[in-house]
Amino acid sequence: MASHYVFEPEFCNPAAGWEKGQVEMNVQDARNRMWQVMPVFSDLAELNQWLEDRCLALWRETPHKALSGSIADVWEAEKPMLMALPPDFDGFIEHSKRVSPTCLITFERNRYSVLASVANRRVSLHVYPERLVIVAEGQTVCEHTRIIERSHRKPGKVIYDWRHYLAVIQRKPGALRNGAPFTEMPGAFRQLQDHMLRKDGGDREMVDILSLVLQHNEADVLCAVELALEAGVPTKTHILNILHRLTDRRPTDHPEVDPPDALALQTTPEANVDRYDGLRQAGEKRHAS
Repeated sequence: MASHYVFEPEFCNPAAGWEKGQVEMNVQDARNRMWQVMPVFSDLAELNQWLEDRCLALWRETPHKALSGSIADVWEAEKPMLMALPPDFDGFIEHSKRVSPTCLITFERNRYSVLASVANRRVSLHVYPERLVIVAEGQTVCEHTRIIERSHRKPGKVIYDWRHYLAVIQRKPGALRNGAPFTEMPGAFRQLQDHMLRKDGGDREMVDILSLVLQHNEADVLCAVELALEAGVPTKTHILNILHRLTDRRPTDHPEVDPPDALALQTTPEANVDRYDGLRQAGEKRHAS
């Protein structure tokens, strides 16, 4: 990290906090100012966002000791003279994992699903503080939110992504009925599955509908399923028709037409069967009679 951001770290001796007493005092004073009122946060991300906003607000309120203006004013004046930052440092811990036949890898007592195409193969697991990235042959296969459980008394969790198993159910549609990964599907897909599996061949049609997310935006497929359920026609043909209308948004060059409320007929058509005799004139090709 030091070579990436081009800085030289300086460390104090172990258990010698007085060597940086001024830094420790500034941190203590900042804590007293920031944590006077302790809000309640739902997660760590909300806490970090509040802490960043609070620090920036203190910069604007605190005057600089040596220069005129606040700390934020001095920082804005100093920015043009600083070097541009390089791209963010991609810091992670790498592990080599073997994917199980059920498309799972194990990390910290938890199991995470991966694409079925890398089953029984070795992959590289990049561990970040908040996420896990699975890489195979230099390509990112999938990502998961990292589950951190400090208690070793609780059993490990299994985190599925039903999209990872689409290749499996394309070969074995029957796995859709009792497959644990497919309990995580959106509610509209689950409701459609209840309708489809009641009829013969419904599991194959359900697999074809779920496989549409491989070629189309998942939000469009989900919207088409919801519209088909609202219309009371939860069939594969109707869902494909709705999806085609949602995705085919090609602009047309035709001018807009403002039709009247009622169209009036200018010339009344007349029944004239004599004109068909012209088709039977002599000298012309013979027509079927």
